[in-house]
Amino acid sequence: MASTIQALPTEVVYLITAGEVIDSLASVVRELVENSLDAGATRIVVSLWPQQWRIRVADNGYGMNLDDLQQAATAHSTSKIRSSADLWKIKSLGFRGEALHSLTTLADLEILSRPVDGKLGWRISYGDGGEVMQVEVTAIAPGTVVTVSNLFGNCSSRRQGLPTVAQQMKAVQATIQQIALCHPHLTWQIWQNDRQWFTISPARTTGQLLPQILPQVRQGDLQEVKLQLPNPCTDAMNRVCPNSSLNLVVGLPDRIHRHRPDWVRVAINGRMVKTPELEQTILSAFHRTLPRDRYPICFLHLAISPDQINWNRNPAKTEIYLNEIIYWQEQITQAINQALSISSNNLKEAVHTTRVSKLLKAAEAKGGYNFNPKTPNSCTDAINRVSPNSLKAVAQVSNTYIVAEHSGGMWLVEQHIAHERVLYEQLCDDWQLVPVEPAIILYQLSPAQVSQLQRIGLEIEPFGEQLWAVRNIPAPLQQRDDCAEAILELSWGGDLQTAQVAVACRSAIRNGTPMNQEEMQTLLDNWQHTRNPRTCPHGRPIYLSLEESALARFFRRNWVIGKSHGI
Repeated sequence: MASTIQALPTEVVYLITAGEVIDSLASVVRELVENSLDAGATRIVVSLWPQQWRIRVADNGYGMNLDDLQQAATAHSTSKIRSSADLWKIKSLGFRGEALHSLTTLADLEILSRPVDGKLGWRISYGDGGEVMQVEVTAIAPGTVVTVSNLFGNCSSRRQGLPTVAQQMKAVQATIQQIALCHPHLTWQIWQNDRQWFTISPARTTGQLLPQILPQVRQGDLQEVKLQLPNPCTDAMNRVCPNSSLNLVVGLPDRIHRHRPDWVRVAINGRMVKTPELEQTILSAFHRTLPRDRYPICFLHLAISPDQINWNRNPAKTEIYLNEIIYWQEQITQAINQALSISSNNLKEAVHTTRVSKLLKAAEAKGGYNFNPKTPNSCTDAINRVSPNSLKAVAQVSNTYIVAEHSGGMWLVEQHIAHERVLYEQLCDDWQLVPVEPAIILYQLSPAQVSQLQRIGLEIEPFGEQLWAVRNIPAPLQQRDDCAEAILELSWGGDLQTAQVAVACRSAIRNGTPMNQEEMQTLLDNWQHTRNPRTCPHGRPIYLSLEESALARFFRRNWVIGKSHGI
């Protein structure tokens, strides 16, 4: 069979970004694992002996025949591109054809491989520059095993300049976890010094895989969104561009967040990349949903037409040029808003799908645990208009919490911060300053305070010695008796959003305020339709969920399943 691996033409070599890609144990693992993924592997075993500077990567991919093996480690040899035009339609993880060649100059390289349709496996050892040193038939299952030994053995200064073994192994683990997130269907076994270090089991989606990598995260803490998007096509020939896909996994801000922005991750076409523009878009979309100095958990994976990407920016392919960046930023913002919203699709909490849970669900359907109090005639019509999957106001507790019922259980909603979220988003969408007569008089303002009020649009002028007159105010403050105190609070600094948060907090219904059922229902309806209903603008959780399945477990209703007595 003819070799599919060929040396690139000189003119193509000159177009490819050059540079050293083999600079650590982690970089070796990354390059070899990416080759395994390009070969269609579904199971990868990585073995490391860091003190011996030895790495082995075994996969169950397509494998290579003898002709390919003899060509694989020569300079700029690859099966993934042929011409300069291919640089603009790259679909594989690798394309430079330099990783194996670089390894032959820095270490001892050995490859065992057998193609899926082949009867024989081969073992080849390579010398400096990719020269084939030894060839022999070997017994091996279909797939490939690459062994790198004595890494940087001919460059002692390189070894001395690397971090400690522990730090390098941490980098290896991070590299494998990043690749696993991009390819959740894979099975991983990682060994260190002949002992199993960790494993990653395959998952149907990235959201189901993430708890294996972040053990403190539960499945119910995450929301996953998958969208098909049209590609922004600027083709002069008006050709139809294929659709792109967006896969988003977010940690719900009322349940989980981080001290650092270390889990805002972006992947494009199967590879984790650094894209400051998209990372900042993600952080902006979570603004005013998290407590101060806290950051979201968010993994974004875009599958984009290759002609929208320039992978040739960095040798390690971790930095890219992305065409139509503004379009993708808009789509990401919309997807995050969708993930954080409350709808019939994500109203219920995640529950275990075990046999017992299914029995509980069946029992609960017959139990009739619905509390429907008599309500005044004035609000009966309003409540009946609520759709079956929406929240229905049932009662008020301590004049602070609204008891809301839905098809899967009940929620406790704190009325002040739910209203604060509603008002804040209204103010963001329509910041109105209305004239006030008579003017509000403030006393002893500093120049900085006056400047701050002018910065957010208030008309303020001297009204005498140490007196200032404010001629317009934010609309929500118009009916408040403490308007002067609110304006004074706004004068202490912050941008317009900070002012909007302060006005919303000041204007929202106070805890301790009695509400009738119609008022509660109106607040619930308005709150459900906000963009970020899970937390207030300060990052506090707005509701506590009590699911029917959890109530059944607490009251031990499963004790009587299948018996003739009880419910």
